[in-house]
Amino acid sequence: MIYKIFSTFVARNRMFHLKDKKTMKTKIISLLLCVGMLFACNNTQKGAGIGAGGGAVLGGIIGAIAGNTAIGAAIGGAVGAGAGAIIGNRMDKAKKQAQQIEGAKVETVYDTNGVQAVKTTFDEQGIYFATGKSTLDANAKATLNKVADWIKNNPDTDVAIIGHTDNTGSDAVNNPLSVNRASSVKAYLTSVGVNASQLKRCEGQGSKNPVADNSTADGRQQNRRVEFYMYASQQMIQNAQQQAN
Repeated sequence: MIYKIFSTFVARNRMFHLKDKKTMKTKIISLLLCVGMLFACNNTQKGAGIGAGGGAVLGGIIGAIAGNTAIGAAIGGAVGAGAGAIIGNRMDKAKKQAQQIEGAKVETVYDTNGVQAVKTTFDEQGIYFATGKSTLDANAKATLNKVADWIKNNPDTDVAIIGHTDNTGSDAVNNPLSVNRASSVKAYLTSVGVNASQLKRCEGQGSKNPVADNSTADGRQQNRRVEFYMYASQQMIQNAQQQAN
């Protein structure tokens, strides 16, 4: 596979002038470094390469692909390889806990510094919003009781709550509506004992990031959602760095 990538790159850049040889050499070196990073990590070592120069950049790219603009801003800089592995292990445990909640859709993501985090969403049977509404019904509250327990069981993490809408209506309506949905969730979580200081971000993204087809009723229903991102707090990072040293 590496050979295929390299061959494609060379083929596309074969016609270059003699005076551009130095530029070409730089490009090739950069390509080899990037390919090396892609193949250096495996599934059992997700956290180990975090924070080591290009590893942090690669993590940021993965985060951007996943749409994780919500997380990572609280972390001041790159995290060392050893600390990254420790945090990755903690996030794996948090992910398994989230997977025990009925209706949860859980995945591993990476924040803007390449540090492992957990993204959790729920289907319409878990947290449901009617069109144009931000109120929580009984089913949503029952699900959020379990989310609250999950957050309380991981007190050294930070959590971002991001609200979304379907494309019904204009941005002038959808943007504040998405914020209101996230705020409703945050208010309920704090009402059942979640520490408000742990809920670092509560934001809305309007209809900008749909996960389903807005041309169907079912798709619009799936897009009226709230996403949770659990990621390493500054305290967890400091503890991990101390353990790694």
